[in-house]
Amino acid sequence: MLMMNRETEEKGILQAAQMICIAARTAPKGRGKDLLVSAILAGEDKTALQRKMVEIAERDSVSFFARDAGNLEQSPVLVLLGTRKEAMGLPHCGFCGFADCATMVKAGGTCSFNSGDLGIAVGSAVSRAADMRIDNRIMYSAGKAAVEMKLLGPEVAIAYGIPLSVSGKSPFFDRK
Repeated sequence: MLMMNRETEEKGILQAAQMICIAARTAPKGRGKDLLVSAILAGEDKTALQRKMVEIAERDSVSFFARDAGNLEQSPVLVLLGTRKEAMGLPHCGFCGFADCATMVKAGGTCSFNSGDLGIAVGSAVSRAADMRIDNRIMYSAGKAAVEMKLLGPEVAIAYGIPLSVSGKSPFFDRK
């Protein structure tokens, strides 16, 4: 008989995080270009990200970054999903607000398909987490801290964090 304990749950949540990253990877992408970057943080790596979130909260006067860092502290695992920036080269698009891809790249803009594809991947990821009944929340703040730390590589400029929790009550429910 296998008794569930904290150690067993943490091993299970790490396996679930891998499945969540797979769901993100297989999400549809514009022109079939896979620009998704994913990572799973736990332990000291996750703690370093929490510290960065608190630093950003103090530096930029955005208190919700500190609140989210507190939520992350209650989560044993964080899934990070980001996208590399690359123009899709679609003719007659302009969804990014620029006349064409060359103008967007020159201005330092972001292709709308990069952001859209990331959003679809994040949706697939949290849907998979929900299928496994794992508490989660999409956090811009954790993604922003990861981008500043270059955790997903220097070419990733847009990211989200998805903290995961398995507990008697979701730490993401009664947030202040």
